[in-house]
Amino acid sequence: MPFHDRRDAGRRLAERLRGFHGPDVVVLAVPRGGVPVACEVAAALGLPLEVEVVRKLRVPFQPGLVFGAIAANGVQVIDEPILLRAFVSDPERHRVTREARNTLSRSIIRYRGAMTPFRLDGRTAVIVDDGVATGATARAAIEVARSRGAERVILAVPVGSPRAIRSLSRTADIVVCLETPAMFHSIAQWYQRFDDVTDTAVCELLARPSPPKPPVVLPAEVDPVL
Repeated sequence: MPFHDRRDAGRRLAERLRGFHGPDVVVLAVPRGGVPVACEVAAALGLPLEVEVVRKLRVPFQPGLVFGAIAANGVQVIDEPILLRAFVSDPERHRVTREARNTLSRSIIRYRGAMTPFRLDGRTAVIVDDGVATGATARAAIEVARSRGAERVILAVPVGSPRAIRSLSRTADIVVCLETPAMFHSIAQWYQRFDDVTDTAVCELLARPSPPKPPVVLPAEVDPVL
C-alpha cells in the first residue's frame, strides 16, 4: 500500500520500531528525504535525532544512475559493476567524488551548525531514510555509524528494492523495511506525495526541540515500585 507522504511513512515505520528505545538509542536521519520520516520516528519513540549526511555519486550525463556514495570519516561506497557498465573513466570518477565531498562538507555545516555530534560509542544507531533503491546511500550511512563507534546499527526504511534490502541485511545488524515490492522501480512510486525536501525544511525540522520520552506503561497486574 502506498504511503500518503513521508510523515505517514514515518508514523507507520515507528510502529514497527517500538522495541527499540532507551537511553542508548539514537535516530540518524539521512538528508534530505529521510529527515521528515526520521522526525516522526524520533517523536513517536522519544529518541534523540541527528543527521547522518551522505552524498550520492552520480554517473556523469546520467544523473539518475548512482555509482556510489560518500559520507563523513572518509567513508566511500563504490559500485564497480555500474562504473564499468556506464563507462565512467577514472578522471570522471575522481571529479564527481571531489565535487561530492565539497558538497558533503557544506551540508554537514548547514545541517549540524555548531551542534556537537552525538557520541555513538556503545550505542544503537537507527538509520532512517525514505526508501532504498540501489542501497549505496544506506550502506555509506551504516559504515559511518560504525566508524563513529555504534555497537549496533539498524536500518529502517518504509520501502526498498528486494535486492538492495537483501544485500543491506548483511551489512546492518537489523533491517526494518515495511514494503519490498517485487515490481520496484523507484522510491517515489510508493508515495502519493513525494515533494522535494529543501535544505530550509531540513534545518527547520532539525531545529525542533527533542521529543519527550514516552511514559513507561507497566502491566496492570504489576504494582509500580516507588
